[in-house]
Amino acid sequence: MNFFLTVSSKLLALILVVGFLLRIVLMIVTPESLGIGFGGCTAVLGLGLVNDLMVGILSLVFIWAYLMTIGNRKYRRIPGAVILTLLAAAFIYVSCFNTIFDEYGSVVPMIARGIFGFWLASFALRYFIPQIRIGWARSWFWIISGLYVLITIFNAAGEYFFWDEFNVRYNFIAVDYLIYTNEVVGNIMESYAMVPLMLTVVAVSAALTGVLFRKDASRLPSLLTEKWKVRATLGYAAAAAIAWLSIPALSLCQRSDNIYYNELQANGVYKFADAFTKNHLEYRQFYHVVDDAEATINAIYGSGDRNMRTITADSTALVDSIGQPNIVLITMESMSADFMERYGNPDHITPSLDSLAKRSLTFDCLIATGNRTVRGLEALSLSLPPSPGESIIKRNGYKGLRTTGALLDEMGYRSIFLYGGNSYFDNMGAFFGSNGYEVIDINDFEPDEIVFKNIWGMADESSYDKLIKTLDNATEKGSEPVFIHMMTISNHRPFTYPEGRIPIPTDSKSRRGGVMYADYSLGRFIEMAKKQPWFDNTVFVIVADHCASSAGKTELPIEKYHIPAMIYAPGLVEPQSVDKLCSQIDLMPTLFALLGLGYESAFYGKNIMAEDYEPRAFLATYENLGYLVSDTLTVLSPGRRVEQSSIRPTTDNPLNTEPVEQIDSAFADRAAAYYQTSAEWYAPVLF
Repeated sequence: MNFFLTVSSKLLALILVVGFLLRIVLMIVTPESLGIGFGGCTAVLGLGLVNDLMVGILSLVFIWAYLMTIGNRKYRRIPGAVILTLLAAAFIYVSCFNTIFDEYGSVVPMIARGIFGFWLASFALRYFIPQIRIGWARSWFWIISGLYVLITIFNAAGEYFFWDEFNVRYNFIAVDYLIYTNEVVGNIMESYAMVPLMLTVVAVSAALTGVLFRKDASRLPSLLTEKWKVRATLGYAAAAAIAWLSIPALSLCQRSDNIYYNELQANGVYKFADAFTKNHLEYRQFYHVVDDAEATINAIYGSGDRNMRTITADSTALVDSIGQPNIVLITMESMSADFMERYGNPDHITPSLDSLAKRSLTFDCLIATGNRTVRGLEALSLSLPPSPGESIIKRNGYKGLRTTGALLDEMGYRSIFLYGGNSYFDNMGAFFGSNGYEVIDINDFEPDEIVFKNIWGMADESSYDKLIKTLDNATEKGSEPVFIHMMTISNHRPFTYPEGRIPIPTDSKSRRGGVMYADYSLGRFIEMAKKQPWFDNTVFVIVADHCASSAGKTELPIEKYHIPAMIYAPGLVEPQSVDKLCSQIDLMPTLFALLGLGYESAFYGKNIMAEDYEPRAFLATYENLGYLVSDTLTVLSPGRRVEQSSIRPTTDNPLNTEPVEQIDSAFADRAAAYYQTSAEWYAPVLF
């Protein structure tokens, strides 16, 4: 009991010290004022220590489980023979028969054989050669205690880099990263000096392990008796039960209006586990519900079941006067509006976008629906408010939806999704390929078509070149109009690109370089497109998928969702600045209206240019669903919480919001009607 208590105390002390120092560092590196004052910082550190302690106690289950295996009883003749027989049978089974591991395929069966083979061989050695048992136990104690130290320090480094990117603790994005290990690990390796960092982490961990546990390792022979195990188990079970009950209660302290206050006090490991278990959120179970939601939406849109209605073709629009033009939709990775000089940036890093905005139908107040690429693609392809939990693109039953591409297919278009990386990422290829699009990704590029690539895929200029070649081939083969939706890559960490294109060298790996290169590639593409025979009969839609960062003092900082959006078609679409508040889901319905296309629609997006258009926007995180209308932002959150804030411009932030004391129930119910119906009407394909 004393041994377990000593080792556990040292591990908990390490976890608390590292967690405390990490919070201090995160406070320092946050790129804006925390807005919580001295008292708030003190509370963050205090509550953070308690959170870390509770999570740390639960994490001790592995060292407890290991120590429970130390002892001589299992090596007695009969128990040992039984264990050896079972291990041999298990190894033969996974080696010679079709097992559940074979169903997973890949390297899983080989890993299973290796694990069972190791258990069999190692136990046999200890069973027949008693002299090695103490050395074996001591070696594994060093390994396990060293892993605790290594994981604690490595996790702190991981949380630092995650905060540097997103200004939050681990969330569902980190869960996603487990699935796409190749891209994510490659991205990290290309973005940071990982080899020296990892060597440093390993060296520090090894040194700390030696200092902390050298004396404890020498005491292992005293654990070969069994008497201490009952006391240690009862004591640990009581502590773990208290921790298990305390962690959810402590999360109630993380409901402040200041997101930094909430995130800093939280424990990253728990946040990760919580996000892992909440990949899907059923609207009625978690959010504010209204009884007449369907009637409300039907009245707003003049629609029927599942918001279906007929959009009548406009005989005076472009499609009647020039025939069906080609459509090129360019979704730019992480291109915040505030990167542009048009919206106040003095660095002149987006000359192409700023120039195009002057020559386009430009929507100056367009708000992104979310903070992930799949959210932007969801908004542009399905024209729906963001779904609670994971994007529709990544959920089960994503096939056969009425997407933008599927509708254009019905109108005689050939629809293509073009991505310069591997489209299996975020399920993009499967989603678009099952919903009316042909998919072109990095696997369809010839080696000489790739000028430069990093872990995410090829440089934007190569993708644009492929787009031009695809349009050339498509227009040469016949009169069938083409719709190409291209997703760019280069404005994403590690922010690397071909040398010599822009003044910022690629080895700087800076966001400014990523933005400037993405803008350069777009400008280069437009100039090349002007020389093509199809240019005069093509409409270009240029929009970001989301902003570079969505973190702020509030759950939904509006200014972090403002993205550039424009429709460019010289001679076809008159340049104009539109200052109406609008949503990313409105962009394609607006384009369809400009082209005079009629179709059967379930879209929630509307024509921004219509006289009866109601300015509003939808914006969301993984859990929080926002509805912005007039100067009021309504936020629906799990636990059926409804919060509202009002836009109160400041010198630094014209979209600054402040909480309101009295909830406007009409806005809250309208927000619920939008999100409730879109979530439920699509529920059969989501769950």
